[in-house]
Amino acid sequence: MKRFLGLMLVATLALPAAAAAQDPAAPGGAEKKVFVEARGNVTPVPLPPGGPAPRMADGKVDLSGVWFSGPTGKANAWSVVPDEPLKQDPVPFRPEAAAKLKSMTRAELELNNPGVACQPVGTPGMWTINPYPHQIITKPGLYVHLIESDNAWSVVHTDGRPHKPADELEPLYNGDQTAKWEGDTLVIDTISLDERTWIQGNGWFHSDQAHVIERLRRPSKNYLEYQFTVEDPKVLTKPWTSAWRTYSLGNEDLTENFCTNNENADQLRKLTEVEKSK
Repeated sequence: MKRFLGLMLVATLALPAAAAAQDPAAPGGAEKKVFVEARGNVTPVPLPPGGPAPRMADGKVDLSGVWFSGPTGKANAWSVVPDEPLKQDPVPFRPEAAAKLKSMTRAELELNNPGVACQPVGTPGMWTINPYPHQIITKPGLYVHLIESDNAWSVVHTDGRPHKPADELEPLYNGDQTAKWEGDTLVIDTISLDERTWIQGNGWFHSDQAHVIERLRRPSKNYLEYQFTVEDPKVLTKPWTSAWRTYSLGNEDLTENFCTNNENADQLRKLTEVEKSK
């Protein structure tokens, strides 16, 4: 976790000399701050489709495997090719929610990010905030999701059972989850989410009325696709659905990765104090 956070801080907060530029509009020709994304020197090679997706004993698509974000079946952190931005509609935040997000500094966004603060990332954060690979295990009637970030996990019944009665619900990081198959797509329905989690790592907070619907499909042996929808009348003006995200099949095991003492958080707090003192 420490190595990734260090890279993230460099990518989002540092200002390399080569990225600095003179700003003619600034007093005295001061340097204009430019934020750059750190990239490496590896050229990605996408995996072939690999044939049809495997199926379980009940005929449903087997989503099992270790999955990496992107098309290469391995970590893309050092790729020389920038990630293509997802083509999706803007999130329809309510005015007060948009204002709250806009008021947050870059340091505050990182400091309050559950993944940086060593807090559970929850639902859908296991997909949207987690930078590490995923391991999925599916069996007839059961879906298991494991991630390296704090070795978090989620287990969901896929038989379409209803949510718990309202008087038995309690706020949980992963929420109260149930799932069913719609053709070859697994649909996971989540309510009763703990408000300390985020929807995405950009500060997108949610209320106690958040309702998340996740969809998973495996169009071929080597590829997995993920999409989520959020309904939250206290934060959004209408439901919003993400673009499909692509993951590829790897051949590595997950490793133990606990966030236990994040000194980068102290660095971020100092940056926040400096920003607010200006």
